[in-house]
Amino acid sequence: MSNGTVPGAPREGRTFFSSVRRSLEQEDEIRLTSVGVDIGSSTSHLVFSRLVLERLDNRYLVAERTILHESAVCLTPYSADTNIDAQALGQFIQDQYRAAGLTPAEVDTGALILTGVALRRNNARAIADLFAAEAGKFVAVSAGDALEATLAAFGSGAAARSIRDKCRVMNVDIGGGTSKIAVCERGEVVELTAIDIGARIISFDPEGRVDRIEPAGRRFAQEAGWQVAMGDRADPATIERMVEAMATRLFDAMTNQSLDSNTEQLLRLPPLANVRPPDVVTFSGGVSEFLYRRTSAAFGDLGVPLAASIHSLLGGWSAQLAVPDQTIRATVVGASQYTVQVSGATIFVEPQNSLPLNNIAVISPELPLTGEVLQPDAIAAAIRRSLLRLDLAEGSQAVALAYRWQGSASFARLDAFCRGVLDGLQAIRGQGWPTILVGEGDFGGLIGMHCLEECAVEGAIVSIDGIRLQEFDFIDIGALMDTSGAVPVVIKSLVFPATDALGRPPGG
Repeated sequence: MSNGTVPGAPREGRTFFSSVRRSLEQEDEIRLTSVGVDIGSSTSHLVFSRLVLERLDNRYLVAERTILHESAVCLTPYSADTNIDAQALGQFIQDQYRAAGLTPAEVDTGALILTGVALRRNNARAIADLFAAEAGKFVAVSAGDALEATLAAFGSGAAARSIRDKCRVMNVDIGGGTSKIAVCERGEVVELTAIDIGARIISFDPEGRVDRIEPAGRRFAQEAGWQVAMGDRADPATIERMVEAMATRLFDAMTNQSLDSNTEQLLRLPPLANVRPPDVVTFSGGVSEFLYRRTSAAFGDLGVPLAASIHSLLGGWSAQLAVPDQTIRATVVGASQYTVQVSGATIFVEPQNSLPLNNIAVISPELPLTGEVLQPDAIAAAIRRSLLRLDLAEGSQAVALAYRWQGSASFARLDAFCRGVLDGLQAIRGQGWPTILVGEGDFGGLIGMHCLEECAVEGAIVSIDGIRLQEFDFIDIGALMDTSGAVPVVIKSLVFPATDALGRPPGG
């Protein structure tokens, strides 16, 4: 990485930013320019921000966030073979940098997320490669259904509302290809699901002819008695039957414990328990712009009639319809918040050339560590649940487990903890990724050594302590510093473009 965002080698006992030689020990305030890029199945957009970070002890926290430029929302361009048109998208992104009065070299950090049907395109990797030159600065997130539902819940302000109003809040994010449903209580996402319902499962050219059909679109068209084909024109009555069926299936997933078989077949995640209804429901995503009547412009898709059908079903529901903090921009990541900490000296890294590590996703499950006797199976299960919820369960990337040690560090408790952790991370370790453990206390060395000597872990082990992390963090772990035996850690937390009352504030 460059542009002053990653600690380099220590000079004269201090850790400096690499290119601008800023001393973290001397600076109490850091200003960064960030960009968030959201490429979805229906729309794509960017948000440029200025972040002011202030030092609290040895951690930098976001004290001020100013939006510099919100791009226009463009329809994600597709080529004739239904892949995303990388050239057209790249031109749009360049135009937005110019509109913001910025060059890529002037941006310190950012996040790129691919969501919805866009993530399933054959050339999704090519889209991420548009930012290859900036890879050192960007956190790239391929947001699967569960993570996208979570991002939308936080970005829309639903999680914050559940704290502020002390209520149960459901956020429904309706995009071009999928709808994500998340239920929030006390600032946390407690339930979520996703379903193949979106505004652009069928889209039309300016002459009203079908120019794109997703599998779900073909399914709903058949349900409405339409054997849809490219170039077809649809009559208004057929479209009305389609969107009524779509709204009914969505509402079924939002409200019922026992689902219609047709609804179940559309689900992309396990259904909600729906034991009790939410107090408040909010909508985000592109379709929400029509539902809240913020725009009446049609975009050659099903957005306008789908919003009308959903709105008609809400009238008989007990949940109060509320306006979210963000609608169409709910899932865009406003910036990557950079904080810097230095680990304790009681750490364990084997082999030492395992470091540095960059852009490691963090999981922070609630681990059952209060009892005198720890249960490895319960620890492993909590870790697996966290991996699944954040779309990390397949082991396709390295993951850092953040934990808060509680109680004594007896051999029996250490052994149970380590065995539970290793079991829970088996999907990650089985793909050859290092075992990365990050604690707040000073047990990193003990835990790493126990994993190696008592549990005979194969592969690299990085067990550090003295670091405070939370969910949605990504971290870089630098090489061991000769002067102290500690390591510098750069923490990049996802900051959502919502109000200042996020469900879980930075460092909270």
